[in-house]
Amino acid sequence: MTQHRITLFAKFGTAIALASFALSACDSGGGSARNSVHAVGSSTVYPFAKVVAENFARSNKGSRSPLIESTGTGNGIKLFCSGLGPNTPDMAHASRRMKVSEFEACVSNNVAEVIELQVGLDGIAFASAKGGIMLNLSPKTVYEALAAKPYGKPQTAKTWKDVDPSLPADPIIVYGPPSTSGTRDALKELVLEAGCSTNPEMKALKDSDEDSYNQICTEVRSDGGYVDQGEQDNLIVQKIIGNPRTVGIFGFSYLEENSDRVQGLPMNGVDPTYDNISSFAYPGARPLYIYVKKAHMRAIPGLENYMQEWVKSWGKDGPLAKIGMVAMPPEAMQANAAKVSEQVILTKEELAAK
Repeated sequence: MTQHRITLFAKFGTAIALASFALSACDSGGGSARNSVHAVGSSTVYPFAKVVAENFARSNKGSRSPLIESTGTGNGIKLFCSGLGPNTPDMAHASRRMKVSEFEACVSNNVAEVIELQVGLDGIAFASAKGGIMLNLSPKTVYEALAAKPYGKPQTAKTWKDVDPSLPADPIIVYGPPSTSGTRDALKELVLEAGCSTNPEMKALKDSDEDSYNQICTEVRSDGGYVDQGEQDNLIVQKIIGNPRTVGIFGFSYLEENSDRVQGLPMNGVDPTYDNISSFAYPGARPLYIYVKKAHMRAIPGLENYMQEWVKSWGKDGPLAKIGMVAMPPEAMQANAAKVSEQVILTKEELAAK
């Protein structure tokens, strides 16, 4: 079969999928029809999405409130990319950017037109209970405390003092997100890898053996020093309150929400605050994203209006900032609002160039 015929076949298959989806979405009598928005993904984005969904329902009388599910970023994107149709999500929330491999999985399942929106900023906050352990951390300190094999050597640190003599001799017990979480991905990229690459041998290893580099620099210990607490950030908050000598890792919004009970730990001497995250002075600052299927914009009632509700909500004085989201700079707001109104499609080249 020639390449030209293969391309035509792929386009024909996509057209059939879209036509089938449009019929099922409009079929009021069919069990497969759906007349409300369905979104999955990041537990960090979840509370913001719930607020946008509630405001959408109030502003659009007669429309059903969107269904929002907290599945974790990785699982959410996987569900999102599984195909088109009313039995698949319309949107995925993500606390890190979509990977090229995930985009390729989308395209292979006919999800070829994806709209990417940055909706705000967040920070990977390290925290302890009010009055609990206080640590002045750095990416290097965190890496040496949490890596399975720091710099390729056995992990021997039992206390924070073992890592840095200036820190207390309390046991290293850190409650954090699972491997499916975008917060975990951001922890690897923004903190663990940054700490690992302070070592010249590790920087050289990245050029010679990237797979080994990734394993050494991003794999976390499994001996109890790092404790996976699932996708529920609120559970991490409860854990560190229950044991004031432990540390938790979660999104900045949860730190804000529980500021009467927990305290942020500085990183490189910089506290995880709104201003420090918005200026990227805090090392754990990161963007938050949502991904939307353009094909579903034409088929799912209310999806386009729901996207406009996000645009109305992400301002510095908007409802999302009031619950802990850090607003984007004005130029970023304008650029992402244009992506909604013009339905601009994400390309593989954009992802690869990040």
